[in-house]
Amino acid sequence: MADWSPIAKVYDPLKAGSIDGTDVEPHDRAVWRAMGARYKPNKGVVGDPLLTLFVSRLNPQTTEDKLHKVFSKYGDIQRLRLVRDIVTGFSKGYAFIEYKEERSVVRARRDANKLVVDQHEVFVDFEQERTLKGWVPRRLGGGLGGKKESGQLRFGGRDRPFRKPINLGVDPVQERGGGGGGREWDRPSGRARDDRDRHRTAEWDTHMH
Repeated sequence: MADWSPIAKVYDPLKAGSIDGTDVEPHDRAVWRAMGARYKPNKGVVGDPLLTLFVSRLNPQTTEDKLHKVFSKYGDIQRLRLVRDIVTGFSKGYAFIEYKEERSVVRARRDANKLVVDQHEVFVDFEQERTLKGWVPRRLGGGLGGKKESGQLRFGGRDRPFRKPINLGVDPVQERGGGGGGREWDRPSGRARDDRDRHRTAEWDTHMH
């Protein structure tokens, strides 16, 4: 437990459903569903996941053009996909934005989170589906974050980091990063990309045994 972090390094539905990541039993049915899910990222999604941001809590009226205008000030955009209902064509309130350069992604994640766009305060983070091992989306009971206290909140992400377990002794420097801004749990720089996958695989093996 000495390597405790408020931000999940691999995705575990049981831990994500726990405020401090220590639950041993699921506390809602959705966690059970997520634990039984065998989810594979959408192969139809193109682009570099390490250069992609997830933007949510959008106003249903916000358009692709408006998003492009707002987010292009952080750097050159390679692709922008506002997710829409396949039947109605209405926005589902979230989008994926791929930049051409890593510094643009980092800048946008840092500065655009909680930005007000069309009267809605948006949430911005790195894409998780293709970068966080074991990821299970919200529709299958997983995901991270959540807006309503009475709803199915998920912890271990930027929006709702894990709280420090009461019986855990943690270095104060680590604890201060609870808001998701600490370097230890931010995404590695480009030079560390190769090491990241090896590190995550090793961690995953450790969790599984």
